[in-house]
Amino acid sequence: MSEKEKVVPQLYETYLAVINNAVGANLFRTMYALVNGTQQDLMRDGDLSCAFFVSSILKMFDQIGRVHGTVASTLKDMAEHGWQKTAELEKGAVVVWEEKVDERGEAHKHLGFYLGDALAVSNNAKTRTPQKHHYTYGENNGQPVRKITDIFWKNFN
Repeated sequence: MSEKEKVVPQLYETYLAVINNAVGANLFRTMYALVNGTQQDLMRDGDLSCAFFVSSILKMFDQIGRVHGTVASTLKDMAEHGWQKTAELEKGAVVVWEEKVDERGEAHKHLGFYLGDALAVSNNAKTRTPQKHHYTYGENNGQPVRKITDIFWKNFN
């Protein structure tokens, strides 16, 4: 009889890999709900999918209670599951960017993950998929194009 191999899952490393592997995925484009009895795609075919993307990854790793369609409900669930505000950008941290007004005149905060090396991944409204980008969307005259308002961290170990 052979001895069984000892397998130790590496949750944090897998979490980082899943975030990186989500780039370009169409998986987070659609979330249906009944609104006043009518079925609607709350994500508008990927236009508003940042919270759906982030919360889906967090739920996959049991780091929150459920999948969400809004930044506010995702942040509330994160707080209830031990995510803490921090000033440190760690790989895998959840980043909240300042509210921005879109071409329809709607104001939205934005969520994503910090990857390290001044990179982040978040849903891109133009491609309607998660994409890698500079963690502040670049700089303009030495100032971030989109300021980070909050950083959240939770140890996986």
